[in-house]
Amino acid sequence: MNSDEKRQRALNLLRSRANELGTLPKRSDFSPDDVCFIKQKLGAWPRALEAAGLKTPPKISSKQKSKLKRERSRKLRKTMKKDFSKITEENKK
Repeated sequence: MNSDEKRQRALNLLRSRANELGTLPKRSDFSPDDVCFIKQKLGAWPRALEAAGLKTPPKISSKQKSKLKRERSRKLRKTMKKDFSKITEENKK
């Protein structure tokens, strides 16, 4: 069995279980060996569900999400620093 066939087998495992359950399959719905096989061929569980077409991928990547979070944090620190400076100035008067 080549790697494409193994990947297809992992996809089929997920899709068939989803059809049986009528919902997104969880790791607990599979044997530990099947979970290991699926994750080995398709990656992390959410990515595996996306690869099988059972879950839509996030609209924003985790890399973009991290960048936006850093920018918000930077703006917040800058605002807090200004506010603190104003309070300190007012207290000196």
